[in-house]
Amino acid sequence: MYAALAARERDSKRADVLKRMAAAEVTHRARLEARMREAGVAIPDPARVRLPLWTRLQLRFASVERVLAWRERLEERESDGVYRADTGDAATDRLFSEIRKDEKSHALAARDLAAGAGAEPVTDVVQGRLQRILGRERWHRTGSSWISSAVYGANDGLAAVFGIVAGVAGATGGSSLVLTAGLAGAIASALSMATGAYLAERSMMELAAANIEGERKELETNPEEEKEELSLFYQLKGLSREQANAIVERTSTDPEAMLRALTQEELGGASTGGNPGQAALAAGLSTAIGALLPVIPFFFTSGTAGLVWAAVISLVAHFLVGAAKSLFTLRSWWASGIEMTVAGIIVGGGTYLLGLIFKVST
Repeated sequence: MYAALAARERDSKRADVLKRMAAAEVTHRARLEARMREAGVAIPDPARVRLPLWTRLQLRFASVERVLAWRERLEERESDGVYRADTGDAATDRLFSEIRKDEKSHALAARDLAAGAGAEPVTDVVQGRLQRILGRERWHRTGSSWISSAVYGANDGLAAVFGIVAGVAGATGGSSLVLTAGLAGAIASALSMATGAYLAERSMMELAAANIEGERKELETNPEEEKEELSLFYQLKGLSREQANAIVERTSTDPEAMLRALTQEELGGASTGGNPGQAALAAGLSTAIGALLPVIPFFFTSGTAGLVWAAVISLVAHFLVGAAKSLFTLRSWWASGIEMTVAGIIVGGGTYLLGLIFKVST
């Protein structure tokens, strides 16, 4: 898993951390296998131990930070579970204890390496110091992509229009009005999601740019006050006053580095590199695709048959969308799929009952 993440990581320092973590796990495996041979325990054939397909897909699509957070939780349970257990064999217990200590030291080394330790340029040194303080936060930060946005867009469109189709079908007995209402709902949902995604992404970019510009002006107007402010941030994170001041003095020789450090501390980082057009396209198209699925049967049939087919298609799609979401949330695919299916049943069933209550003649 760590090797796969290293292949994805674009930052050379972070990739190096992941490669070292992978190498550490290989060492642990070799030590465990050696002990198994001594104890006469059969060693599994490595060729038969593979990552499940869904896990490989999660490694490909989920953010590196989210996968690392997931792995850290698993390794903490392993460290406090298997490696802490008393096996009744002194040699094995001793090995487990050593591996448990290694796991903790590897975690600390990973954070230090991720910080860019050893880099010479002032900017890299500052970033290294910052990340040693904020190491866990950086690794745990979640991200999103147009692929995840598309999955969530399909989810919204599917749920909304399935509710419309079920409600109108219940009210009209599945007449031709269902097709009209479903198409109108699909188009409205797609356009709404596209414009909403565009405006949201653009607003985030504008807000980030405004915040950075405001911080830049403060730095130009009151440089000493900003230096003191940054020093206090570092002191609150555990550095001594002398250490914090030394870092700030070195950082202040590079105005852009100083601005990045202040932005990180005060705003938690600010990125202006979004793409509103891409966000709008992904959200609009995916929502349209999800929204059209419940409508398709009513192009060919109507009445009860159309409603049954719409329900079947929609619930299967709910399950698939829920499973796809687990690529980014790292939940079990079947649990996520079932959860979405139940949500679809609640939405469709609830709106259908409302349609029956407010039944209209056509």
